[in-house]
Amino acid sequence: MDIRIRTLVLAVVSACVAGTGSGAAQGIAGALTSQQASGGLKEALTKGVSTAVSSTGRPGGYFDNAAIKILMPPKLQTVEKGLRGMGMGPKVDEFERSMNTAAEQAAPAAKSILMDALRAMTFDDARQIVAGGNTAGTQYFKRTTSDKISAAFKPIVDQSMDKAGVTTKFQDLMGHAPSMPFMKTPTVDINAYVLEKAVDGLFVVMGDEETKIRTNPAAQVTPLLKSVFGR
Repeated sequence: MDIRIRTLVLAVVSACVAGTGSGAAQGIAGALTSQQASGGLKEALTKGVSTAVSSTGRPGGYFDNAAIKILMPPKLQTVEKGLRGMGMGPKVDEFERSMNTAAEQAAPAAKSILMDALRAMTFDDARQIVAGGNTAGTQYFKRTTSDKISAAFKPIVDQSMDKAGVTTKFQDLMGHAPSMPFMKTPTVDINAYVLEKAVDGLFVVMGDEETKIRTNPAAQVTPLLKSVFGR
């Protein structure tokens, strides 16, 4: 960031992030340099990116996280219920795990894209992020990188699902649906569904991490983060 951004970030951090009155805000402004304020913002966003990518990109990163676990597509929930009623629950579970594994294998590809977006941050971006809500930084990343991340994830998701035989498993499961009375099987692009959920889940975790850094002293793990975001 150039000096204009640093100066603005300092002013907004003092007035908005600290959540204090004008007198206390002036005290914070005196205690923080513009370089510290800018560095704190960048450090917080970098930490959020790193944590989100490492958390989702490990085995179980999606499957073991109830907030982002990729379940059977909503269109197929009635079909899923019927399959489980036929004793095919283990096959449904195996299919769900394979979808989550594909997302977990794709997640690391997001890091370089997110870091590029951080480096490209503009004057207005910085102001809006610091003055915004607890997930303003995440929303910036989502707005500027979603399409690029989807493009980077797609070949990885496709390859992972092909290798794990996800499409075959899906077709096998759906092959049993006609045997259920009055059951119609909706058409679902399972690869596109997993891709969308993989990207969405990454930003959910990133938003949670950003909120922690902004609001939870325990997540402000460096002196710089404490000085900028500490209450």
